[in-house]
Amino acid sequence: MQLNKYLPSLSLLVFLAVWQGAASTLHSNTLPAPYTVAIVFWQAVVSGQLPYHLGMTLMRLVVSFSISMLLGCAIGIVLGRNKALNAFFDHWLVIFLNVPALVTIILCYVWFGLVESAAILAVVINKLPNVIVTIREGTRALDTDLMDMARCYHFSKTKTLRHVILPQLQPFLMGATRSGLALIWKIILVVELLGRSNGMGYQLHLFFQMFDVASILAYTIAFVAVIQLIEVLILKPLDKQALRWRR
Repeated sequence: MQLNKYLPSLSLLVFLAVWQGAASTLHSNTLPAPYTVAIVFWQAVVSGQLPYHLGMTLMRLVVSFSISMLLGCAIGIVLGRNKALNAFFDHWLVIFLNVPALVTIILCYVWFGLVESAAILAVVINKLPNVIVTIREGTRALDTDLMDMARCYHFSKTKTLRHVILPQLQPFLMGATRSGLALIWKIILVVELLGRSNGMGYQLHLFFQMFDVASILAYTIAFVAVIQLIEVLILKPLDKQALRWRR
């Protein structure tokens, strides 16, 4: 058990050692050493460029993620509880799940212009079907005995949702949240690359044109670090809190 505490740090050290070894062996600008990337990272932070562009990307992530989760959970629960509505919209869900994200982004920009709302809408449209399907399947798996109990005790719809449905949907909610964060930030980068003048995607596009691999890695590490902080400081505590009712 004591050893397990140090395994994550050990794996990170092994990764850095392999990275340093490969960089030292190749001596190529396409694979800068960790120390070089660290210097570029620090310079980008001090100049204010990295915090600014990271902040813009995170703003888009928070807005689009919140809209996707709220709408997706509501629609998913309704479809999971209503067989007629589920049958009516099932084919549409399959279609939207398989429409390439790039197509949706381009169409939103063409139809609504290169504006912030079009960028957010493109991200929401790409993420929403995933949330709906995940929550719908969770709603289908609800314990019918608990639902019957709620009806017998004349629970209101709000009370049933809060005390019966949502606790059972917690694993599905966390799954949709984690997969949502992983998917949304990738889509946002494409959105920013195609039609925004700021953000991580826009910067990565500039670095690609200049073959600046060190800056690409520095900006990528910054965003991955933020996502890890969200996981450790927000998602895991919420997950632990939500599972207190289970024995």
